Amino acid sequence: MRYLPYTDEDVKTMLERLGHQKLDDLFQIIPEACRFSGELNLSEPLTEWELNDHIDALGKTMCDSSSHSVFLGAGSYHHYIPATVKALISRSEFATAYTPYQPEISQGTLQGIFEYQTLVARLLGMDVSNASLYDGGSALAESLMMAIRITKRKKVAVSSLINPLYRKVVDTYFAPTDWEIIELPYQTDGRTDLTSLGDLDEFAAVALQSPNYFGIIEDLKSAGLKTADQKTLFICGFSEALSYGLLKNPGSFGADIVCGEGQSFGIPQSFGGPGLGMMACKQKYVRSIPGRLVGQTTDLDGKRGFVLTLAAREQHIRREKATSNICSNQALCALAASVYMASVGGSGIKELARLNYDKCEYLKGELVKAGCQITFNGPTFNEFVVEFPTGFETEYQQLLKKGIVAGLPLVGYFPDLNRHYLLCVTETASKEDMDNLVKEII
Repeated sequence: MRYLPYTDEDVKTMLERLGHQKLDDLFQIIPEACRFSGELNLSEPLTEWELNDHIDALGKTMCDSSSHSVFLGAGSYHHYIPATVKALISRSEFATAYTPYQPEISQGTLQGIFEYQTLVARLLGMDVSNASLYDGGSALAESLMMAIRITKRKKVAVSSLINPLYRKVVDTYFAPTDWEIIELPYQTDGRTDLTSLGDLDEFAAVALQSPNYFGIIEDLKSAGLKTADQKTLFICGFSEALSYGLLKNPGSFGADIVCGEGQSFGIPQSFGGPGLGMMACKQKYVRSIPGRLVGQTTDLDGKRGFVLTLAAREQHIRREKATSNICSNQALCALAASVYMASVGGSGIKELARLNYDKCEYLKGELVKAGCQITFNGPTFNEFVVEFPTGFETEYQQLLKKGIVAGLPLVGYFPDLNRHYLLCVTETASKEDMDNLVKEII
């Protein structure tokens, strides 16, 4: 769609109707210290063709992980995407669909969501999944709020090894409330320390992430046993959905709610977004789950059909009964995840997960041979923390200039982990890339 600017006459008419003399009057509500004054340092106007060339030139200066050695995960992962994903989700009936409020004209959209819910529930070992949320961070925040609604308690225990960005989202959600967040520390093996919990009577939920931010697989069995027969809910989060192709699903450990990021399933990294918030729960909590839920039914002729079974927001039910103000779902991203899971299949997801694990273990072993120290001895999936020698900060910058991203420096999120880096290896990393990284570090 072309940009059609307003004419001077349009602006004049608008200002007269609003009772203002100039455009700046519209922004008087913004404190002067927060307003820009002066002229923007912009180049002379460009034609449409010149602008396209300029944007293309800018794009060539940006890092493209497909042509570099990037060992960076931390919640966003580079995986191969089957061609079927883009081919199917690019169809006009999917790419331009709005919201499925009218089932008589939205059967395709509703069925796509229904299939997504089925696949996610099977992947995570849960009874029911919603139609998706915005991303992993909002899924965690909504899960904690859901636990508070169910238990009527105002305190939650959240592992310090949940993705820091997800925890920031939770902080934002909880800031205007009187709800309390207790942060659980981590142990020397890189797992969450559950011994600090004590009596669970006051907690609405205990939330872990597995694999956690350090890439360590948490002891979900212990967490499940600790919350079993308690009113406290067990929430299991994740940022790497592919891990459950190899690991036991959270449902098998007694998780009440499972939430996380589904970007790994057919959604490109795209320099940070969009994402896909996956969320599933036990059947007994289905009426407290936020967002939409599509169900299967039959019409008057006995034919299979799909409807919006639950939609727990204020446009559908009384405002005081609404469980969330989440207004929509990531329908196109959810469809991409569905096509990905269906294309790769259960055996394919298991094979890919094993490949991620094996390649990660190879790089881990080679770094140890090179004299690097693996910080935590807990089991990992496709990420791990390594401690590099003093002075590596300078070498890290030199590697960036060579197109090698040697993980994520953890000191910004964990001040006690200076010189520690979080490295990620997926199926896209070749042996040559990994060997070259070790060679450069030595």
